Amino acid sequence: MDLYNSAPGVVTVYADLVCPFATFTLHGLRAARERLGVDVRLDLRAFPLELVNRRPHEPGLIEMEKGVLSGLEPGLGWRRWRAAPSVWPVTSLLPLEAVQAAKRPEVGGLVASDQLDAALRRALFLDSRCISLLPVVLEVAEECPDMDRGALAADLHRGMGRADVVEQCGAVERGQVNTSAHVFAPDGRNWANPGLELEHRGDYPVVKRYDPGVYEEILKAAMKS
Repeated sequence: MDLYNSAPGVVTVYADLVCPFATFTLHGLRAARERLGVDVRLDLRAFPLELVNRRPHEPGLIEMEKGVLSGLEPGLGWRRWRAAPSVWPVTSLLPLEAVQAAKRPEVGGLVASDQLDAALRRALFLDSRCISLLPVVLEVAEECPDMDRGALAADLHRGMGRADVVEQCGAVERGQVNTSAHVFAPDGRNWANPGLELEHRGDYPVVKRYDPGVYEEILKAAMKS
């Protein structure tokens, strides 16, 4: 698998589903795409933080990062985790696999994969649903109009998508992908946490600068390639 999709009109995004910074970036790209009315597709790749960090997702850290970012984009609509702590999704491997499996033409392709990724992020960040569970992933998939939900279910029952997630993690291990989210235009230009300049003060990330214009810049770069 190539590091990024070089097809014109495609933006490649490496991201974890539970990562607030990745969800923030994808919200910005999708909002800019709608605002511009352009046909730019997203090729979503896995940045599986639990494999990189070798630990489960920590709800306290996620909630803190959500608080840092929510004030920058009120349109996110994020809410604090409202379900029981026991159903917090400590793993995102299965939903990451589902997003990869959805790319297959038989399931729906890049459009369906994009829809599923967005729906899973809404399920987690707005509705406090445990997206680690297969039944929840399949319920969320019902929200995706361009997807063959039966084909997705069959693929996930066979374990489809896992090899893609592991292969994409290899790009992280080789140092080709630096963070969640890391964005690539078809010509190879890339942005790590686009538009955000961050520093860490103790245990807390601090946003020093935010430039929301970067999302339109990325989309226009994809269209020119």
